[in-house]
Amino acid sequence: MSTAASLPPSKIPLITSVAAFREWRNEVFKAGRSVGLVPTMGALHEGHLSLVRRSLAENDLTVLSIFVNPAQFAPHEDLATYPRTLPRDIELLTAESVNVPGLDQPRVASAIFLPGVKDMYPSGINQDVNAQKGTFVEVKGYSHQMEGKSRPTFFRGVATVVTKLFNVVQPTNAYFGQKDIQQAFLLRRLCLDLLLGHPDPLHLHIVPTTREQDGLALSSRNAYLSPTERRYAPVLYEALRMAEAAWKTGEKKIECVRLAVGHIQKCTERAKTDPEQVVEMRLDYVEMNDVESFDELGDEMSLSVSRPVGSASAEVVGDGSDKQVILSGAIWVGKTRLIDNIVL
Repeated sequence: MSTAASLPPSKIPLITSVAAFREWRNEVFKAGRSVGLVPTMGALHEGHLSLVRRSLAENDLTVLSIFVNPAQFAPHEDLATYPRTLPRDIELLTAESVNVPGLDQPRVASAIFLPGVKDMYPSGINQDVNAQKGTFVEVKGYSHQMEGKSRPTFFRGVATVVTKLFNVVQPTNAYFGQKDIQQAFLLRRLCLDLLLGHPDPLHLHIVPTTREQDGLALSSRNAYLSPTERRYAPVLYEALRMAEAAWKTGEKKIECVRLAVGHIQKCTERAKTDPEQVVEMRLDYVEMNDVESFDELGDEMSLSVSRPVGSASAEVVGDGSDKQVILSGAIWVGKTRLIDNIVL
């Protein structure tokens, strides 16, 4: 937990302990005011701020949490080097406001929740799952596909920390970005299965991905890219768009994925001979999955035979009447792993 002396100045209240936040939340409950939560690991960018603006527009009060969660990093991943930019995060959040009809003053963020590792993991935490002690949350059957194939312990860490945040903040609404679409749907499933009321599944909102002009999905990890690597970063989105176009013309899944993979492979070869800097690129995966179960589509599946989805995904993908799937992928550009998706 950070001490008051170590915290940067802030016009927005900084709450650094679970006990202190619960005191704040109890007063809000008494006043009958709604609370929106935007969970983050900091290093804020426009994608996070779009979630904040949505929350400001829809809730009396908005809380942004910043916690770099050790449980979702495998031992070989970038926990130690993950960007931590609290002074800038506070500055960016302070500048955000939304005018709401009927209110004299624009709404601004009400609090920043900055818990420490000991507060969030009273039994301690180890990045090695086999060495962990205490209570953890798993969403069985929804954590091994897509991102879960490459990061097998990731969603266990995400489900655990978000459950803790929901228990502490008890938000009326919570906001997540579509860039991490499997995470968002998995957490909606978590709310459903654990019978959560704060938020309930319908009040966990999935907000469209924010992109740079060249299509690159905003991510805190983009800061790791060198200028030359940054030029190759949009390749994944380009590949997914090619697959999307093929899908819309009725091509089978196997052909859509083949087009996307082929584009990434061509760019990978070109990057190896870049005159400014040799860029090592590597495909992790491109896949098409059922939006409800996350199961992989069969190779012969096409737009004409994919089954309709239910209401759980309606906010992101329409009213549930269309036939839709998740097209997603991940690549390495240098030492930076990038993910993206399109809902077809």
